[in-house]
Amino acid sequence: MLRLSPPGFERFLQSPQFVATWGGGEANVTVSIAQLGGSSRYLTVLPEKNPLADACIAELRRFGVDTSHIVRASGRLGVYFVEAGANQRSSTVVYDRAYSAIALAQPGTIDWSRALAGAAWLHLTGITPALSESAAALARESLEAARAANLKISIDLNFRKNLWKWGRTAHEIMPDLLRYAHLCIANEEDCQKCLGIDTDIDVESGSLQHAKFEALAKLVLDRFPNLEKIAITLRESRNASHNGWSACLHNRRDFLLSRAYDITHIVDRVGGGDSFAAGLIYGLNYLENDRVALEFAVAASALKHSIPGDFARFSAAEVNALVTGGGSGRIQR
Repeated sequence: MLRLSPPGFERFLQSPQFVATWGGGEANVTVSIAQLGGSSRYLTVLPEKNPLADACIAELRRFGVDTSHIVRASGRLGVYFVEAGANQRSSTVVYDRAYSAIALAQPGTIDWSRALAGAAWLHLTGITPALSESAAALARESLEAARAANLKISIDLNFRKNLWKWGRTAHEIMPDLLRYAHLCIANEEDCQKCLGIDTDIDVESGSLQHAKFEALAKLVLDRFPNLEKIAITLRESRNASHNGWSACLHNRRDFLLSRAYDITHIVDRVGGGDSFAAGLIYGLNYLENDRVALEFAVAASALKHSIPGDFARFSAAEVNALVTGGGSGRIQR
C-alpha cells in the first residue's frame, strides 16, 4: 500500500502535506527479512499501467525483495493514512482499500506453482483475507498450494476491525486458514477476535501475567493440532510514546519468555509486529534454536520502534548487538 502520514507528530492536514512511503503486513515482512540477510519474495496483485504501482515495485526491489511474481491486474492501489500519536494521544489509521487490485483479485490470479517455486516458507497475515471475500479465497488458495509444496507456513492473525466489512467476521474465516499453518503469531486481542478464545489478560495493568499467556498458548495449540509453535507478542501500552515490549513462544515442549524492553520516546510503532514476525521467521531458519530466534525477533521489533515508516531498516548485526547487551544509544564511531 501507499502510506500517507502528516509530518512528524502533526494531526491529519494540520499542514497541507503528507509524507509518502510504502507499507503493508506481508510487504513489511519481506523487506525486513531481506534487510536481515535472508532471501524473500513478495506475492501480491497490483494495478496495471499505474506509475504508483511501478514506484512501489521499484522500492521493494531497492531493498532486495524478489518482485518477479507480482501480478498486474485491474483495480487501484490501496492507500492508508497514519497519524502518529504521542503521549496520551493515540495513533490513528484510516484505510482506503476498497476496489484495490488485491481486493478484486480472484482465485487463479496467481500461478502458485511458479510463484512458490524454490521457496521454503510462506507467510500470510490476517489483513489480506479481511479485504474482501475474493481476497480471502485467494489467501486460502495460497495456503493450499504451499501445503501441497511442503512449505512451512506462518500466519500472523493481525486483527484489523476497520477492514472486516465484507460480510464475514474474522472469527468465521481465520480459524479455517490457521489450520494450514505451522506457526501462529498473535497477540491476546488476535486470539479473541480471530479465534474466539476469551482471555482475561489485562495488558494495561502494568505487569504481565505470564501464567495466563502460557495457558492461552496451550489453548491455541490444543485447538489447532497442526500448529508446531505459537508466538504471542506482549505489549504494555503505558501511552502512545511509552510501551513495554516482549514476547513468548510455546513449541509444544517449552514455554519461552523473552527479555522485556522498556521502549520510551517511540518514533513509529506501525510495522513493529511485522518486524517481530520477520525476525522470528529469520531466526527459525538461520539461528540455532527457538530461544535464540525469539530473543532475536523481540530485539528486531524493539529496534523498529525507533524508525519512521513501515519498513525495518537495520541488519542482523545491529539486532544481535542489542540482543547481546546493546541499546544504550551511544554514538557508534
